[in-house]
Amino acid sequence: MSLSTSPLVKPPSLQPGDVVGVVAPASNVQRPDLEAGCEGLHRAGYRPFYFDTILEKDLYFAGTAERRARELEEMFKREEVRAIVCARGGYGANYLLQELDLEKIRAHPKIFVGYSDLTTLLTYFLDAAGLVTFHGPMVAKDWGHEGGVEPLSWQAALSGAANWEALPDAGSGQDSGVKGLVEGAAEGILYGGCLSILVASLGTPYEIRTAGTILFVEDVAAKPYQVDRMLMQLKLAGKLDGVRGLVFGEMRDCVQNANQGYRLEDVILRIVGDLGVPVAYGVPSGHVSGGNITLPIGVRAGLRVRDGRVSLKLLEAAVTSR
Repeated sequence: MSLSTSPLVKPPSLQPGDVVGVVAPASNVQRPDLEAGCEGLHRAGYRPFYFDTILEKDLYFAGTAERRARELEEMFKREEVRAIVCARGGYGANYLLQELDLEKIRAHPKIFVGYSDLTTLLTYFLDAAGLVTFHGPMVAKDWGHEGGVEPLSWQAALSGAANWEALPDAGSGQDSGVKGLVEGAAEGILYGGCLSILVASLGTPYEIRTAGTILFVEDVAAKPYQVDRMLMQLKLAGKLDGVRGLVFGEMRDCVQNANQGYRLEDVILRIVGDLGVPVAYGVPSGHVSGGNITLPIGVRAGLRVRDGRVSLKLLEAAVTSR
């Protein structure tokens, strides 16, 4: 199945001084982390706003599914809110799929940013409503830490830049940790997110749509055999058949043990090395050790891997001008 036939909807751009709505669609949030992240947004020139109910708890969730869904819908509807950034991931966004009124979201397109468990909503909003979304830094996880956000990609993605390089060090000769695994060049729709969440969609009405994409996948603390199993599940489900390129994240802490005797890259190549598409590894977006890159999900991108170097270029603006 290809991407949604719904017309692509690009949200309005984010500008200095704008109100940024903070939501918790998944796991519960600790007040100190929330406040530290909001201070980071404030220092960056934005006006963070959240409802007090964001701190509610229901087991390990940020309140009931109904509370989380209504909070998210209200942020989309509020005229003064120009972007919505998730506080954290964890688990629980899948509970919102049957709770949300997608028409309310479609009628008020806005920048929506998150990663990890929020992959569920990033792909759902794109596939079902045609809304471009953003895999990038979250409030209580990245904005509250010095160096947690990579500013160039944030600015380019959310201000309306076109034809921009997502990897700031591409071509500079600096060792960014990003490497090429399979050489080649391709264009496609940038799509994806957290590997375990992408795999969890299979067999549901919200199954990911990967044909024609530059597929980005990342995860954290998954052992190599677990990464192997998830990639094989995607392959056996036919989800890698129409992919035009593959980009792996930092894959932080994805090791069996310190002396395992093999690299995760070797495990990955056993599964995707025969697809005939370029493959890159180490792009720091999502679960990262620092400098979280913002990647628009749903717009055209070009991937080029040559002589070990990687370029990931966004070929069109992800937002509209205001």
